[in-house]
Amino acid sequence: MSDITIKCKDCGKNFVFTENEQQFYKEKGFETYPVRCKECKTKKNESFNAKKQCSFFETVCAQCGAPTRLPFVPKGTKPAFCDKCKEQKEKAQAERDNTENK
Repeated sequence: MSDITIKCKDCGKNFVFTENEQQFYKEKGFETYPVRCKECKTKKNESFNAKKQCSFFETVCAQCGAPTRLPFVPKGTKPAFCDKCKEQKEKAQAERDNTENK
């Protein structure tokens, strides 16, 4: 195995895929070569991570009235619950499901 030169799909610059990197890919079971140079890969990851961060919407739990935060803006068509009330509702639903399936 020897170093391989690859053209970055984003910037068009050539980068070297070293023997050590190839060995790492082989050990991890990766079946394709990298398509981006390190700089473009870093930019792409930073862009992806920025999109993953979401803002929260402050609202009030429909069951207990406690302030709660949601990762989306509620439309008002369904009630919003705090984590504690949501967990209680899910446990109660699971118990109902279990008794119906017996």
